[in-house]
Formats: sequence, C-alpha cells, structure tokens
Amino acid sequence: MSRLAAGVVLVTAHEPPLDPDDPDAPGGEDVGMTATAFLSVSLDPPLVMVSLREGSRMDDLLAEQPLWAVSVLAESQRHIAGRFAMKGRISDRLLFEDIPYARGEKSGAPLVGGALATLECRTEQTVPAGDHTLVIGRVLTAGVPSADGGPLTYFRGKYRQLG
Repeated sequence: MSRLAAGVVLVTAHEPPLDPDDPDAPGGEDVGMTATAFLSVSLDPPLVMVSLREGSRMDDLLAEQPLWAVSVLAESQRHIAGRFAMKGRISDRLLFEDIPYARGEKSGAPLVGGALATLECRTEQTVPAGDHTLVIGRVLTAGVPSADGGPLTYFRGKYRQLG
C-alpha cells in the first residue's frame, strides 16, 4: 500500500472539560492527528471518512466527542504533518502553540490556517475494521481558506509534492 499516493490531512477535535460544571476543573484540550486514510464517501448527503488506529487518542476522543474537523494540508505544511504524526510526542497543547488556526464554528476544533480546504464534521457512523476504526462524518461546514500551492501527499513512506 506504500505505492498508493494519498493526500495528507490534520484531523482535530476539542476535548471538552473533564467537569463542565466545576469552574476550577481543567479546561478542554485540542487534539490533532495526521491522517492519510481520508476520503469523500458521498455528496448527498455530504459524508467523509477517516481511518483511526484503534485505541489511539483520537479514536478514544471521537468515541465520546461527535464533532471534529479536517484541514487538507498544503505542500508547504509538511512540518505540521510531521509534528502531529510523531510517536511519543509532546502534549497536543504545545503542538498547536505556534500554528495559526481558527476555531471551527460548529465543532470548536482547530482549523489550520493556510490549509487548502477545511471541513467540520459530526460523526454519523463508526465501523470497526481490523486494528482501525473507520469514522464516517457528515460535513457540517466546508471552506477553502487558501488556494495557494499544491497538496501535501504521502508516497512510499515520505511526504511529497506533486510534480
């Protein structure tokens, strides 16, 4: 499957506070994950799908939080893809610290500035598939914040540019 080129996206969600009724409880946290297994499923209704490693932080979060977002990364955003794909990485709070983003109106999740496209989604269905969970989401909002540059792709184990 390394011979199949794929687009690269950042999937994000906002983890709600542990106890929303307690003003002294820690606030919610933004979570992000690089994904290459992302695709359009349907135009009517608008549905997309992302494949998450079973037991990953994003898999666990989306089992509880139905709202999430996707930023389709541009070729100039390789550093973002690499940062959120690291194993044993630092906290997500620090990973988002110097990345420009806007908070989605529907999901509350970060939408990366300079992305080729952004989507906000609500989970419609999850399907266990081997060691992954397929999450199918209804697209709530879609935007094209940047038309500059080409897409970031992943092929034969490396991030690449078209052309």
